[in-house]
Amino acid sequence: SPMEADPSAYDHQHVYCDVLIVGGGAAGLSAALSAAQSGAEVLLLDEQASWGGALASETQSIDDQSAMSWVAQTLAVLRDLDNVRLLGRTTVTGYYHHNYLIANQRISNHLGPKAPADVPRERLWKIRAKKVVLATGAIERPLVFADNDRPGVMLANAVRTYLNRYGVLAGKNIAITTNNDSVYTLAVEASAAGANVTVLDTRIEIPDKCLQLATDKGFIIKTNRVIAGVLYKKGITGVQLAKLNSDGSDIVGELEELPADLVAVSGGWNPTLNLYSQAGGKLAYSESQHCYMAKPDQALRPDALLAGSCNGTFSLEACLQEGFAAGTEASLACGFEAKQPKLPAVSPEIFVCSEMRPLWILPCDHPIGRGHKKHFHELHNDSTIGDIAIAEREGFVSVEHLKRYTTTGMGTDQGKTSNVNALNVMAGLRNKPINEVGTTTFRPPFTPLSFGAIVGQNRRELFLQKRSSPMEPWHQKNGAVYEDVGDWKRPRYFPQAGETMDEAVFRECLATRSDVGILDATTLGKIDIQGRDAVKLINMVYTNAWSKLGVGKCRYGLMLNEHGMVIDDGVTTRIGEQHFHMTTTTGGAARIMGWLEELLQTEWPDWEVYCTSVTEQWAVMAINGPKARDLLSELTDADLSLEAFPFMSMIEADVAGVKARIFRISFTGELAFEINLPARYGLHVWQAVMDAGKDYQLAPYGTEAMHVLRAEKGFIIVGQDTDGSVTPHDLGMDWIVSKAKPDYIGKRSLTRSDTAREGRKQLVGLLTEDPDFVLPEGAHVVSEVSPTPPMPMIGHVTSSYLSPILGRSIAMAMIKDGFNHMGGTLDV
Repeated sequence: SPMEADPSAYDHQHVYCDVLIVGGGAAGLSAALSAAQSGAEVLLLDEQASWGGALASETQSIDDQSAMSWVAQTLAVLRDLDNVRLLGRTTVTGYYHHNYLIANQRISNHLGPKAPADVPRERLWKIRAKKVVLATGAIERPLVFADNDRPGVMLANAVRTYLNRYGVLAGKNIAITTNNDSVYTLAVEASAAGANVTVLDTRIEIPDKCLQLATDKGFIIKTNRVIAGVLYKKGITGVQLAKLNSDGSDIVGELEELPADLVAVSGGWNPTLNLYSQAGGKLAYSESQHCYMAKPDQALRPDALLAGSCNGTFSLEACLQEGFAAGTEASLACGFEAKQPKLPAVSPEIFVCSEMRPLWILPCDHPIGRGHKKHFHELHNDSTIGDIAIAEREGFVSVEHLKRYTTTGMGTDQGKTSNVNALNVMAGLRNKPINEVGTTTFRPPFTPLSFGAIVGQNRRELFLQKRSSPMEPWHQKNGAVYEDVGDWKRPRYFPQAGETMDEAVFRECLATRSDVGILDATTLGKIDIQGRDAVKLINMVYTNAWSKLGVGKCRYGLMLNEHGMVIDDGVTTRIGEQHFHMTTTTGGAARIMGWLEELLQTEWPDWEVYCTSVTEQWAVMAINGPKARDLLSELTDADLSLEAFPFMSMIEADVAGVKARIFRISFTGELAFEINLPARYGLHVWQAVMDAGKDYQLAPYGTEAMHVLRAEKGFIIVGQDTDGSVTPHDLGMDWIVSKAKPDYIGKRSLTRSDTAREGRKQLVGLLTEDPDFVLPEGAHVVSEVSPTPPMPMIGHVTSSYLSPILGRSIAMAMIKDGFNHMGGTLDV
């Protein structure tokens, strides 16, 4: 892995369309034309740089001018329409729920060092479509014969691509071995380019049109022939030919040699159904087409259609008709009126995969899988037919086991060329139909994605988003020093006139204890929970009881995982009979939200509960201190007296002209009010509080002072004083664990022998002999200091501060059997 940074730029783009068409061949272009001319917003993607698929640059010799003219005319029509977007060099790599697809566009990869610096290398498109037409084509598969892994053995379609797209004739003496008609186009083109071509057709009878082409174009056809071996010396020099018996299971007669410097192979075509399968479609093996196809009795999805050779249609005329029909159906489904498309004429006859002889593994002069001649079915990982036979003998007959035992389908192309051959071999060894063998799972991405494309702009300073509260402008203006808490930038302290952090924190703490302080608490996790069974969920995730909590009342809760360990805490308020407002720690907000959703989807799917993250919907400010009630009374008409507004309750009232929820809860031990209001009014109300607070010596304080204030009261911070191995008893919080509730998450684990044993680490307070010495957090606690390490560690310091109100250092620590050490002395 390179150590230096990637100098290239990458981009992400979100797009919506009525009809998304994947594939720019004959079927895709005709689908785009019919959908676009109806008025639908059309997005047409193709992974190649040129459009037209088999009609484009791969048809140079068979009436190619008509084909190229059709492609050019169709593209011209599409490009003149404002409701069409064409993206070439763009591969759809994933098809997800609700017609959400991911596509990767290679913008400047092909330009290499000449690529402009201000142009992205790749762009990842995130697409939402009303209807999807898959016109993804088909992929040629090889025939498997002896010594077929030699350099110079190529798929026939690859030879055509080199010849027609790049002007490279890959061999002068070409042997083409096939079991279908599709290679005869290559035979014509290679002959026209000056090559000597011999077609070795495994079929006994071949169509008259193929024989006529051989006569007209000057190439040779040998029927009922297979390659039984490759002659090789610093390159292919020839092939060994053999005749087949009547059923194709063995060779007969003597081997003959044919000079050749290139072997082109075609064993038929596999419809490209990866995206179809990703979207939930099922496959079935077609005995007539000799390939896997979409199950005819199961529609892919009501909002996706198949067209062209990916649907097993290998005739040009039929591909065009299917494309027109799919485009029309898609536009009708989107609410547009179908129109008869104006189509250019096209007449080329592309030879298709028809009249195939279903041979997969070509026999040779010794038993397949044994001897010095090997039959490679997976060229990427050098897997042989012999490997499949071993897998069958060893009992690895499940398709998923076969894949992993032999690495079939685990190479560069992920089985796109090799899998069907391998599955046919396993079916034969098991004496079962290939349908019963099954297929492996098609997973995204369809082709590899670069990390740059996945990340897009979200790298370096954009890799981790910086979340800030609505009061951020005030914090910056008033010199806040920040710390990262999860994704959030939180003010750590507010220095004045050159204060150090310790000096600023000292001042902020004293002001809050003696007068009044204000904290921006917007970052606290907030989850809105509603539904008929909301209280059942609350009761299950907290250790204490909640059924009798009144509307407008608050309660502190502790959450455990199934092992009985503390994972989060917070105050939850009952807004209505079926409506709760839950708060979590800042760092635990997303985790707890995901956990609640998991519980509702997997444990209690029949419960009617709806959880919504509202962390960023509410701006929160906590006003703490003896003068908090007087200050807040300046900004609201609500009755804030103890009688009208007792501790652990909530009221709804206007604050500085804004409707807000006011909570009487405290994390400092002082008289406190937490104001929740719509985030867009956060800065306005904060400024109003600061203006009114001038007469009360109001001091803003940050997270560091908040930690000191809570530590002075012995309040825990989950994640700082806990580490995932701490129970409520370890924290001295047995008081919050209900003994009357029939059940809650983690209850049974609290009675396990290890959870309930004596000598567990327990949270205690520490006072240093030197009151001015602040212990380092994380420092090891031992019962006795040895002259040299090692020495048994019995705990560690979790929190440590200098307390202004106590005038000395304080700390908390997790100590083995800590409750029984109270009043004792330990070393740190």
